Amino acid sequence: MTTDFMKKVALFAGGVLFGTAGIKVLGSKDAKKVYVQTTAAALRVKECVMNTATSIQEEAEDILAEAKEVNIKRSEEEEVFEDEAAEEDQEKEAETCES
Repeated sequence: MTTDFMKKVALFAGGVLFGTAGIKVLGSKDAKKVYVQTTAAALRVKECVMNTATSIQEEAEDILAEAKEVNIKRSEEEEVFEDEAAEEDQEKEAETCES
């Protein structure tokens, strides 16, 4: 029973020692430099992603505008075609009535 107790005490003491050393390492000037560099890299990545997203959004807006123009032209062409077809029908009816 004493060996089991001694293992637990040794593990606890080791954990406290490791934790204290870890806190000192994490709070050191070298660690701060690493945090600053990592944060700076993350900010660069964020900027790059935002630029890409903006570019994609602008391209999507251009595509949408062009698609709307295509639909407007197509609808105008259909109206002209329908008007010509209506005129032809009227001419045929007039010819039929005259005969």
